[in-house]
Amino acid sequence: MIVIGLTGSIGMGKTTTADLFRQAGLPVFDADATVHALYDGPLAAEIEAAFPGTTTGGRVDRARLADRLSSDNDAFRRLEAIVHPAVRRAEAEFLERARAGRAAAVVLDIPLLLETGRQDDVDKLVVVSAPAEMQRARVLARPGMTAEKLEALLARQMSDAEKRARADVVIPTGAGIATAKAAVDAFLRQLLS
Repeated sequence: MIVIGLTGSIGMGKTTTADLFRQAGLPVFDADATVHALYDGPLAAEIEAAFPGTTTGGRVDRARLADRLSSDNDAFRRLEAIVHPAVRRAEAEFLERARAGRAAAVVLDIPLLLETGRQDDVDKLVVVSAPAEMQRARVLARPGMTAEKLEALLARQMSDAEKRARADVVIPTGAGIATAKAAVDAFLRQLLS
């Protein structure tokens, strides 16, 4: 089974590209969705213990947690120590199900794949990319996003140029979905032939 790592900086079109892989029939593990599911119960008590006042009703309040993280330089490492092992367990279960189902290839959609040193865990690295001005417009259109928050997020991520340099293939998302779909389809034809 071929393991494809899908990554890209915030606002580059990774979610849309993951959907293109799903439409092509590949199972996709979504690390962000897994984190959100864990925040909705399984890890809430542990996160509350580490970051008091960040949960309500047995669920992590993402806004409160974000506020706490922004005021504490070591907070991200403490949060990652709680969340990453649980996400890795869910990923391992996903891979086992895919192997049992005899999938030819799977996609691990991991936003910080390169930043967390996971490139050796995948057979092919796919990076989504769009022009910086388009990325900025996409992200700033999100509810509650500010230029300051965007800059803080980008500061924690590897640059788009470096990600593209490390990629086996770059999916361009700035020229519309048809162009991105054509790039995904061409990559899969070559990969699975």
